[in-house]
Amino acid sequence: MAGGNAIRGSRVGAGPMGEAERGDTAPRIRISYWCANGHETKPSFAEESGVEPPETWDCPRCGFPAGTDRANPPAPPKNEPYKTHLAYVKERRSDADGEAILNEALDSLRARGLIR
Repeated sequence: MAGGNAIRGSRVGAGPMGEAERGDTAPRIRISYWCANGHETKPSFAEESGVEPPETWDCPRCGFPAGTDRANPPAPPKNEPYKTHLAYVKERRSDADGEAILNEALDSLRARGLIR
């Protein structure tokens, strides 16, 4: 054996191709989904899987949800603006609550002699 490489000149996956080697493919159905931007996506599903295809599918072009009804696609999700920690605190507490908590904390620090 000169060289010792039995697969020289071949690549991964090379060889006889076709149904005979791998077996028959499962019967497939293609379902059209449309997003709010009018993009059509056609994923395929196995016919005999026993599982219902999903009602929505993510559009690979824009990322919006897509539905099977072309005239009424699902609405795109609303993006919430970034909120700071303080904004979340203000949603949970009124100004009076915040004032009471601040006074409690200040009284505690005064009692320990850390502030005047």
